[in-house]
Amino acid sequence: MDSEADQLPGAAGQPYSGQQPYSGQQPYSGQPYGGPSPFGAQMGTGRPKVRPGRVWYLPALAAFLGGTAWIVFGLFSINSQIGSFARVPLPAGVVTLNHSGGYVVYYEAPGASSGLIHPFRVHIVPASATAAVGSLQPYTSSVTYNFGSHQGRAVLTFQVARPGRFRVATTGAPSVAGGSHLAFGSSIVGNIISIVLPSVGLIFIGIAGAVILLVIRIVRVRRARAFAM
Repeated sequence: MDSEADQLPGAAGQPYSGQQPYSGQQPYSGQPYGGPSPFGAQMGTGRPKVRPGRVWYLPALAAFLGGTAWIVFGLFSINSQIGSFARVPLPAGVVTLNHSGGYVVYYEAPGASSGLIHPFRVHIVPASATAAVGSLQPYTSSVTYNFGSHQGRAVLTFQVARPGRFRVATTGAPSVAGGSHLAFGSSIVGNIISIVLPSVGLIFIGIAGAVILLVIRIVRVRRARAFAM
């Protein structure tokens, strides 16, 4: 009969299997610490994009630059219009007016755009057989310009019934250092309005659009930061 010391470990009467008993620990899975979770995708750590993006500032910038460019173009246009006026040196001279319709008489002299003009009378009579002119009327609005060597103020209006040559004479015209002229042409008011309204509108749209986009981005950035805390 064998003694108890001769029996191998294990269940009574069972042969030894060579396996270690269960220790209560899971076997090593082979994944490094901090790997992707088996329950879902790993959350990104990048900074979330804020909408609207900065690219939306481009239309606002384009509107602002468009308004600025329109002002520059308009100033060149007005300067060209003023430069094309027919002129008569004071106190008298002859001017050729090539088309019928309304004309504005501008007094040009150093300092004329400031409005300090000594009163004087202007007489316009036909100098050619086909020419015909209506009566002179005071210019009721305050319109001045100062472009390059031309400083002027609108003083009179009249109608030309038939174009041609006209003799211009003045009574009591002031003697101005550097000379003075009467310029004849169309009103510059319409040109000024066509410049100011579109340019101001475009510049306002550009600035307002940029401000609105900036406010939206600031609000959304603050919300994103508050949510991330």
